[in-house]
Amino acid sequence: MNSLLFDSDDLSLTEDFLSQAYARLHIGHSGSSGIRTRMRRGIMPSVTVDELDFNYEMSYAVTPLGRLSLCTVHEGTVADNTFHGVTDTYGPGDIAVLAPPDLPYSGRIRSTRYNVTMLDTHLLNQVADPGQSGAPVRLTSHRPHSPAAAGQLKRFIVHLRDHVLSDPALCEEPLVVSAGSQMLAAGILAAFPHSTRTDAAAQDRNDAHSLTLRRAIAHIDDHAEEPITVADIAAAAHVTIRALQYAFRRHLDTTPTAHLRGVRLAHAHRELRSADPGTGATVTGIAARWGFHQPSRFAAAYRAVYGVLPSHTLRT
Repeated sequence: MNSLLFDSDDLSLTEDFLSQAYARLHIGHSGSSGIRTRMRRGIMPSVTVDELDFNYEMSYAVTPLGRLSLCTVHEGTVADNTFHGVTDTYGPGDIAVLAPPDLPYSGRIRSTRYNVTMLDTHLLNQVADPGQSGAPVRLTSHRPHSPAAAGQLKRFIVHLRDHVLSDPALCEEPLVVSAGSQMLAAGILAAFPHSTRTDAAAQDRNDAHSLTLRRAIAHIDDHAEEPITVADIAAAAHVTIRALQYAFRRHLDTTPTAHLRGVRLAHAHRELRSADPGTGATVTGIAARWGFHQPSRFAAAYRAVYGVLPSHTLRT
């Protein structure tokens, strides 16, 4: 199952449902008439994207979710959201962290339509370098550091909701799920201040030699069909994520992720050449199998490398 729907005017049922969908919680409301709660959830491993609509005012108190939870307000107000001494109010256009994964939080919903995007925190460690301590990556502010970064993250969440989670076939493709999860984590780290180091460690620069690159490329070549992460590639090369990034930039003027996409594009090219359209093979299906979930972007990248559209290769 990759979706979940809820629509009710019963406050007790709503409380039970939300407790199961998130964590144990209590909601309060002064009356019981005229209320309606709607929720639509898109699901893939380690990530959920919810659209919620409350046409009434209510209070909430939630136990720790154990996951990173972002709130994007479309209409109305999420008022006095409070955790560990931090209290803030969010209105239309705002995106913020409701609470750190290990802390309870509370607040009030005022006739609000909003999005809640939740992800397992280990995803942040798959795309960021925690430094020598190896401590889990954590966000150090509940608000984004700039409107531009916040806008980019919101656009990606909408894309994930509308073009990946809405398509059951795409949600069954491991490489699409892996790429979408990693892009979401990277977008969060780009938008919010966090605990990963940003200094250029001397050891990382020393480790960014050709042997590191060869080890990394060999691992990518051997595992391109698997949902590997930048952290996996760095571990295979016996270096930090930062050293891996330095190695690719220094020797190939690219990134590990871009190189991995190029290898997968080559695999898709070979599959398109050998596929028989008469058996039902499609460009969209082959592209998705290799982690490309946007047909237009796949076609553009393919044409830039091979000089023709992927549909031409499939036909010939």
